Amino acid sequence: MLSQEEQVRATIAFAKEKLGQDRSGHGLDHLHRVARMAQRLAAKSATDPFIPTIASYLHDTIDEKLFADVDQAQRAVQDFLAGHDFSAAQTAEIMFIITHMSYAQTLVGGQTPLPLAGQIVQDADWLDAIGAIGIARAVYYGGKHHQKLYDPQMPVRTHLTKEDYRDLSQETIINHFSEKLFKLKGMLNTPAAKEIAAHRDQVMHDFVDEFLAEWRGEDE
Repeated sequence: MLSQEEQVRATIAFAKEKLGQDRSGHGLDHLHRVARMAQRLAAKSATDPFIPTIASYLHDTIDEKLFADVDQAQRAVQDFLAGHDFSAAQTAEIMFIITHMSYAQTLVGGQTPLPLAGQIVQDADWLDAIGAIGIARAVYYGGKHHQKLYDPQMPVRTHLTKEDYRDLSQETIINHFSEKLFKLKGMLNTPAAKEIAAHRDQVMHDFVDEFLAEWRGEDE
């Protein structure tokens, strides 16, 4: 029977195998940050960090942005968990969390209620999408997918469907802040995450304000 430490190490190795070569902002560095933040939020919430840690490392290994066959990716995760001494209850909770925590899921009939462990992982993931690292990741991801940096003739889209959200041809990198990233602070679950988000959200607003001022030549 594997210890929890051995299970965590095996999970990191599995995630590295799946995402170690990622160049879209969803690589192992992102997963490490999400896991560390999940552990921090779990401590603040007096919650066992084990399931949040495991789910943090696995959440992007089934992401439809990154894997063409999501069903196959999910089966790979389930096979991994079954082969590394995770109980049926643990496997069910982890799979529920990672299949229901994405921002895209909130665009399909509203946000699915998550258990506390899932709320913690979702918060940790969304915190990594905002602030200074969030700015860098937005530019990094947009550049990889050949998005326009900015176009004043392309208005910010509202009331997005999941299909709209995935259509990067109709979005600029700067518009992505208004279309998604500025919304995340108000969607977080835990008090600790909301406290952290306040500063990170302000960093993004200051950046976009400065960007637009420089674009118009109005900065002084």
